[in-house]
Amino acid sequence: MGRTRQTSFKNSEVISASEIGQYHYCSIAWYLRKCGYEPVSALLDAGAEKHAQLDVVLNKTEKGMKRAVFLATIGCLLLTLAFLIIIFGVVL
Repeated sequence: MGRTRQTSFKNSEVISASEIGQYHYCSIAWYLRKCGYEPVSALLDAGAEKHAQLDVVLNKTEKGMKRAVFLATIGCLLLTLAFLIIIFGVVL
């Protein structure tokens, strides 16, 4: 695994929670990333591709869930309308 230089040291006084985790895992890797060096690895590329595939699946699932909630709401409304018609003889 090599490293490529992207930018100069980022002079930021704000440290994110993920940076603390990176530092805790490997302080040298954190420092190199802070200096602008990004790791280059086929495994990192494969992981990014897998995340992109999972994102597509999750987006489809989210759309499906929204559709299911919408259809369930319509079903409940129709069931309520049928109940009112049967019980009270209400005709719209």
